[in-house]
Amino acid sequence: MNESRKILIVAAEASSCLYAQRLLQYWKAEGIQVEAFGIGNRAMAEEGFECLGWAEELAVMGVQEIVSHFPVIKKAFYDLLDAAEKRRPQVVLLLDYPGFNLRFAKKLKAMGIPVVYYISPQIWAWRTGRVKLIQKIIDKMLVVFPFEKDFYSQHGVEVEFVGHPLLDELDPRFFDLEARDIHRAKYGIQKDEVLLALMPGSRNSEMKHHLDAQLAAARELQNKYPRLKVALFVAPNFSKEQVQERLSGLDFPLMLIKDEPFSMIDLADVILCASGTATLMVGLLEKPMVIMYRMNWLTAVMAKFFVKQTKYFGLINLVLDQRAVPELFQEQSDHVHLVDHLSDLIQSRARREEVAKSLATAKDRLGNKGATVRVAAALNQYWDGTKNA
Repeated sequence: MNESRKILIVAAEASSCLYAQRLLQYWKAEGIQVEAFGIGNRAMAEEGFECLGWAEELAVMGVQEIVSHFPVIKKAFYDLLDAAEKRRPQVVLLLDYPGFNLRFAKKLKAMGIPVVYYISPQIWAWRTGRVKLIQKIIDKMLVVFPFEKDFYSQHGVEVEFVGHPLLDELDPRFFDLEARDIHRAKYGIQKDEVLLALMPGSRNSEMKHHLDAQLAAARELQNKYPRLKVALFVAPNFSKEQVQERLSGLDFPLMLIKDEPFSMIDLADVILCASGTATLMVGLLEKPMVIMYRMNWLTAVMAKFFVKQTKYFGLINLVLDQRAVPELFQEQSDHVHLVDHLSDLIQSRARREEVAKSLATAKDRLGNKGATVRVAAALNQYWDGTKNA
């Protein structure tokens, strides 16, 4: 076995950073010495990860946003290439972020450095032609949804279903009603009050496109329902101060809460959630939600053109293969439509219980706990010499 275990990791989004952080923590707990460097966030850096670029600066989506951030993204790309060439990691682990990561993987393939992809890009939903590129440049896909394994197997890509890492985040206390009441009481939420939580997203572009509509809907709903409280949940890669700056002129009571994502979600009765991994977190805790997504008009036109392979854009609905919760895209996600869909959930406990029941089966569709351990095991072969590029 090699004396030095060296890995380059690219985790540029909040959820990917969490999964990479758990991998770093696993190695540390097991006493496994790993030299890990690449793109990550501050939580990863606290685990000893060497950040050559910061996820907070790279997590952008949409044509206009990418163009405006291009100098930062380009610098990170070439800094990583330089580091890969000089430091020669035994393996590179890429998480999601396909526009960047697939280009990076192509360069790594030319260098003869093995590439493992954990958290597949959603090419099964759009741009399915990318699977041919993946077949050529990715040594192994580690996927978190069962249908992804079938998709890649059919296209001749080496693939392993590791289960979803979010299952490891589920604590029994999140399903204990007494513990939940105690948790809510710490924030002054009474048993007979309904808490509406706003989750506008973990990217700056998502905050820009979602926050105003979410606040407008919350304001109207709070005026409509006297026993309603509203909280804004701060995503891991934002500070409360950064979000507070966006709330100037706020004219209704709003709690600003920053904690571990599942701990925050546990507080809520109803959630207005930007599309993404957050919908899976909310669904796994069986919380009724409305999913929304807005983007600049050009990106939206392209999205409508390309997304033809799937009936839903909300991850939780994709996993359940049904429209368990409403999905509102672009012009349908204005505050009028949001209020309409949320009112149904806020005013009816029976309706909330009905939705929660439909969400409860999601856990069973995501495999077994232990995804991080299986990812670590899959990487071992690159360190012990049994797998070569």
